[in-house]
Amino acid sequence: MDKQHLPVVVIGAGPIGLAAAAHLVERGLEPLVLEAGPSAGSAVRDWSHVRLFSTWAEVTDPAAEKLLAPTGWVRPEGTTYLTGGDWAERYLQPLADILGDRVRYGARVSGVARAGRDRIVDSGREEQPFTVHIETADGGEERITARAVIDASGTWSVPGPMGANGLPALGERAAADHIAHRVPDLKEPAVRARYAGKRTAVVGSGASAFTALAALSDLAGQDADTHAVWILRRNIGDATYGGGEADQLPARGALGLRAKAAVEAGHASTATGFRTEAVERDGDRLVLVAEDGRRLDAVDEIIVLTGFRPDLSFLSELRLGLDERLQAPNALAPLIDPNAHSCGTVYPHGVKELSHPEQGVYLAGMKSYGRAPTFLAMTGYEQVRSIAAALAGDHEAAERVELTLPETGVCGGAGLFDEPDAAQSGEGDEGGGCCAAPATLSIGTGTPTSSGGC
Repeated sequence: MDKQHLPVVVIGAGPIGLAAAAHLVERGLEPLVLEAGPSAGSAVRDWSHVRLFSTWAEVTDPAAEKLLAPTGWVRPEGTTYLTGGDWAERYLQPLADILGDRVRYGARVSGVARAGRDRIVDSGREEQPFTVHIETADGGEERITARAVIDASGTWSVPGPMGANGLPALGERAAADHIAHRVPDLKEPAVRARYAGKRTAVVGSGASAFTALAALSDLAGQDADTHAVWILRRNIGDATYGGGEADQLPARGALGLRAKAAVEAGHASTATGFRTEAVERDGDRLVLVAEDGRRLDAVDEIIVLTGFRPDLSFLSELRLGLDERLQAPNALAPLIDPNAHSCGTVYPHGVKELSHPEQGVYLAGMKSYGRAPTFLAMTGYEQVRSIAAALAGDHEAAERVELTLPETGVCGGAGLFDEPDAAQSGEGDEGGGCCAAPATLSIGTGTPTSSGGC
């Protein structure tokens, strides 16, 4: 079969998936974007109320802007901040619309393999195209043949559990009706009622946890019975609240300072070095129990913001080279390992670091970072630019770096940033400044909000 006439399947119509499609079109290749949700940026819309701590200039892709230009689309002022809802409605959906039939909604990918070859078979493997199995919104099934596959489905659908060992704590599943894995939108009356006047545990140490603490603190200022208990697996140190005034993203620094202010104002208390082992019922309330036997006072609700992880189940018939810890491509993993690196140590990378033993398949965007929490939107755009160049046979361009980042990186996670003037002042402790991944993003928070412990 002549694979050159087949489409490149892109999984996910989020920021990176749509950017991949734009770069493929620019290269004269035909993309087919498969989106499980009903619209572009479905995951981003889940945190539409959350304000990014990146600006418009940092979350749009150059090839996508070129594709949009003939429609009269103009990027909003580059120095202004946006919410997840702004991002989806003012950029992602218009981009998907201009791609037209190249984007299919309600198409959930359930499997990817080499046509006629399972994971075991060597013979003739590389000559075979890919077969992509999808489930449609009406309950049907389809098979699509592709020359290559770019998985930009993100990690939003698989939030991390409360248990410190990476598995759900005892009783966590049974208490699911009182546990949320998203930053609450307290402007929604039903959501506000869930947390107002209640005692809520917030588990996590990244940007999403900061966002939740700041929101609950604002609510406590209006309802004195509202209180947050911040559950930290580590002790509080210089970098706990992020970079403060040393952060090259002022809004991100301000977000950490708001979390710090919540604690100092008494709207949030802390439980440090607390590694959750069990969640027990106390009537209608919940008690968190640590590995060392400590038991916290009962809470009404729990918000778990411990990062995200990739869904690799539908890629099980492909030969992927993934790091045993991060579940990220082997060549990329050492660059993003949160045990050793912050955003400032991750340099732009592309097809070389993202390649697998199975040629023609790539994980891009948040999916490529596995469980690492330091993803940046601009880095994702550089990834897919390089991948598209390689698929088009322009190996010089694929290996060339076309992105320059500030020294400490530009983490496009989801954060809370309501007061630009205050953020610009950046008062606060100096710190290392790790960034949480946002979902789809920038998505650290992003995220995405997303969260993860640095």
